Amino acid sequence: MLKSPRVVRAVLGALSVLVLSACGEPTGTSCPPDSTLTAANFGTDFMTRYCNRCHAASLSGSARQGAPAGVNFDTLDAVRRQTEDIDRWSGAGPNGENTQMPPSGPIPTSEERRQLSEWLACGAP
Repeated sequence: MLKSPRVVRAVLGALSVLVLSACGEPTGTSCPPDSTLTAANFGTDFMTRYCNRCHAASLSGSARQGAPAGVNFDTLDAVRRQTEDIDRWSGAGPNGENTQMPPSGPIPTSEERRQLSEWLACGAP
């Protein structure tokens, strides 16, 4: 068991480096003034189709298929708290396309990933 605060900080720091290196870079997407994407016409369906099969609060254990406990996208508030991370794992924009998630099909198209990053950059309205 780790008892020293210094050792705990070192371990947590190493873990955060591993997690951040596993995901992509920010896509560089900004919210265009004429964006029409909302939760009702895009976001909720995207999250349901591609994310919530693993990232839902109602799932536990092996049903999460490796998704970390507490990383859930089944409410708009949860998505809004994690927009940068979602973009880094699944979005697409001028700086590149992140395809780490979802790890298995169905997989969003590049255009859907671009729309995801736009929706997130606009605050997931």
